[in-house]
Amino acid sequence: MLANLPSMTPALTPVLAAAGIGLLYYRRMRRQFGRQAWRPGAGWRLRFAMLSVLMAGLLVAGFGLPGGAMAVLAGIAVGGVLGVFAIRHTRIEDRDGTRWYTPNPWIGGVLSLLLVARLAWRWQEGVRAFGPAAAAQPSVLTLAFAATLVAYYLVNGGGLAWRMRRPA
Repeated sequence: MLANLPSMTPALTPVLAAAGIGLLYYRRMRRQFGRQAWRPGAGWRLRFAMLSVLMAGLLVAGFGLPGGAMAVLAGIAVGGVLGVFAIRHTRIEDRDGTRWYTPNPWIGGVLSLLLVARLAWRWQEGVRAFGPAAAAQPSVLTLAFAATLVAYYLVNGGGLAWRMRRPA
């Protein structure tokens, strides 16, 4: 039984990685729905910093593809506009000495589902046509979707932090 373990591990690695990413993405999407308690602190700043580094990485990756930089910049513009729109439609309330916010579920949920659908389409298209290695090749449209989502989260998170600092 243990002798077969090394030969099974490479086959399970993509499945386990996809399951782990799916779980993380599920947790992220869950934050798009329902009333949330505002918890300012280092966790929010760390998330903002990580998203900023990811955006810088998307910009660098965009310059490596023909038309990629324009796609990333267009994604940043669309994500920024959607982030401003979403923060204007976020309800903020004070209850029992705690600040709460209810995000607009449609914008974040639709953006998240669009990215997942694009990644699934890209993976399926690459595996079907060229094998598993081709699914990892960069795509301008995927970069644009990712830039839109990251810009949305940066603008929405920054706007939420700014709105939460103001008195009720």
